[in-house]
Amino acid sequence: MRVPEVRLVGPNGEQVGIVAMRKALDLAREADLDLVEVAPQAKPPVAKLMDYGKFKYESAQKAREARKNQANTALKEIRFRLKIDEHDYETKKGHVTRFLDGGDKVKVMIMFRGREQSRPEMGVRLLNRLAEDVSELGSVESAPRVDGRNMVMVIAPAKSKSDAKAESRKATAGSKGSQAEVKSRRDREAQAKAEARPEDSSAAES
Repeated sequence: MRVPEVRLVGPNGEQVGIVAMRKALDLAREADLDLVEVAPQAKPPVAKLMDYGKFKYESAQKAREARKNQANTALKEIRFRLKIDEHDYETKKGHVTRFLDGGDKVKVMIMFRGREQSRPEMGVRLLNRLAEDVSELGSVESAPRVDGRNMVMVIAPAKSKSDAKAESRKATAGSKGSQAEVKSRRDREAQAKAEARPEDSSAAES
């Protein structure tokens, strides 16, 4: 920084004030910190006392966490008929449940046929029933609305995509651990049987 003075900010965000550049550098050396320009366009420029290495590390960590939390959330679509039977309803509800549990939004669409268009309240009733049935996994983001010959509602997941993936990895790891434990127990049982056989043979010979 080739300026005669800076507006100095302390390591904890406290305002030191406008000081000469030489004094700012002396304060940085005394505190064993770096003098970092944070607002070069300001007059005078703003500089802060900080541990620049630590600052870069924390910034990288925050950026990595932000990218992780921005895992792409897909918009899945499920279509219902207004006069859907109970079995088909349960099947489609299962799909909605799976999508929400995976961290995806679900666009639920009811397709009206002929005179069914005159009974939009039936569509609202069906969509509200579905929203209630899956309320533990998601909530209504976009309330039921008529879109041409269809009625549409969007349900958002209760957990993020990244959280859903983390839970899935954890469950997979737990399953592998259980399988390994079962295998280990079987190996121990097989070894015990193998060790018992010579003793059984000796007893029979005597």
